[in-house]
Amino acid sequence: MTALVWPLATYGCESWTLRKNEETRLDAFEMKGLCKIVRVLWTAKTSEWVSNKAEVKWELLDMVKARNLSYYGHNMQKKRSCLEKKIMQETMPGALRRGIPRTAWTDNIKTWTRLPVEESVRMTEDRDKWRKYVNGVPSSRIEDGYRTQQILGIALRHRP
Repeated sequence: MTALVWPLATYGCESWTLRKNEETRLDAFEMKGLCKIVRVLWTAKTSEWVSNKAEVKWELLDMVKARNLSYYGHNMQKKRSCLEKKIMQETMPGALRRGIPRTAWTDNIKTWTRLPVEESVRMTEDRDKWRKYVNGVPSSRIEDGYRTQQILGIALRHRP
């Protein structure tokens, strides 16, 4: 499934803003694909049973998050005069809309890294350290609950 379907399903995911709804949809898409591989109805079994039967780990959402973080690091390593970096770091002029603000792409980055923007930008300057950090974030996810893991001295909390 990963060789043929995921590239089509995740095309351009580096720039996606993931809200809870999108995360749920990605997990449902992965579950549906695994159920097709195992040849069971998605309503018949639990997600843990299907992943154990298929002998795979849930990784679609983690892959999307890692690609987002990788893209963020790529852009933050550019020169200050780069237009894309300026757009990512600066805010738009004008008044804010009424109501609860929508989740922004940079809000996802702040949530996943648990770092202030300045510190995450500083961290991206060291490419090897950032690459290890990005590759370490999704691998700490487990199916049966929350786990806190130390990655490069930073405590991160991940969803199940």
